[in-house]
Amino acid sequence: MVETYGTHECRVYFVQEVNYGETPATPAMLGINTQNVEPALDPQLIKVRGVGSRDLQSISKGLRRVTLKISDCLSSESPISFIQHAQTLNSLSIQVLYYKGLFASATDIISFLYKGCRIDKLSMQCSIEDVIKGTVDVIGKDVAVGTAKITGATYGDYAGAVPYHESYVKKGDADGSNLVAVSTVTDWKFNVENNLKPVPVIQNSNGHLLKYLRERHRNIFGELLFEFESKTEFEDVINDSEFSLSFGLGSTHTALFKYCKWQNVATPTGTEDLVSLKAAFVARGLFIS
Repeated sequence: MVETYGTHECRVYFVQEVNYGETPATPAMLGINTQNVEPALDPQLIKVRGVGSRDLQSISKGLRRVTLKISDCLSSESPISFIQHAQTLNSLSIQVLYYKGLFASATDIISFLYKGCRIDKLSMQCSIEDVIKGTVDVIGKDVAVGTAKITGATYGDYAGAVPYHESYVKKGDADGSNLVAVSTVTDWKFNVENNLKPVPVIQNSNGHLLKYLRERHRNIFGELLFEFESKTEFEDVINDSEFSLSFGLGSTHTALFKYCKWQNVATPTGTEDLVSLKAAFVARGLFIS
C-alpha cells in the first residue's frame, strides 16, 4: 500500500514540442519552480434527457478539456524559461510527477503528461519583502496517465528565486527607449491574456480532442503601487501620454510593455497612514526577453 502523496513528492517539468501535441523523443525536461500545481481533466460530458424517465437517458463524452494551473516562483538560475511561452505561444509538453523516495531512483510514480499545451493566462507580481511570483493557466490537447518517467528523458531542475530587491521598474518613451529607473514603486503586477480557443472538428477518430488551439485578441495590462511623491501619473492621464514600462525579472531578463497609457490613477488618503498612489495601465505591446 502506498501512503498519500505529499507536496514534497511532486515535481513539474516541461519541454517545447516540435509537432503540436507530440512529446519529443528522449526530451530534455526543464523544471518549473512551482509552489502550487493543479492538474485537471474535464470530459465535458454530454447529458441527454428524454421523455419516459426522470433520469438521464445517456451520458457521452464531449470535447475533452485539459487544463493546468501552475504557481511559478521564478528561478534565479533561469527566470523566464517557462513564462516566456506566454509570448511565444510555443506548444509544450508538461509533466506532473508524483513519486516516492529519491527522485533519481523514484518508486510508485504517478505521471500526468499534458500534451499540446499553450499558456492562456499569465499573471506576475512583485511586492516588498517577497519574491517574484506568477500564476500560469495552461490549456492542453490531451493528457496521458502513466506510472513512469518519460523513456530516455533527462530532468533538470532550476534552484533559487528572484527577491524583490533584484527587480526594478523603469519608465521610458512609448517605443521602449530612454528607460529611466522609477524609485517610488512598492508593488507591481502585470497580466497577459491570450484568449486561446480550442478548435474541434467533427471526426470519428479522436473527435473528443481539439484539433487546434488558436490564440485570439490579446490583453496586456497591469498595476503599480507608488509611494505618493509626485503628480506625474495624474499629468500623464490629463495629457493622454503614452509611455513604456520595463519590469526586471531577474538577471538581465525583463518584461517590456510598449505604448502604455494609465487606465486609472488614485491616491487613497486616510488617517494614520501614508499616502500611496495606485495606477493601472494598459499596453499595446509586450516583449519578454
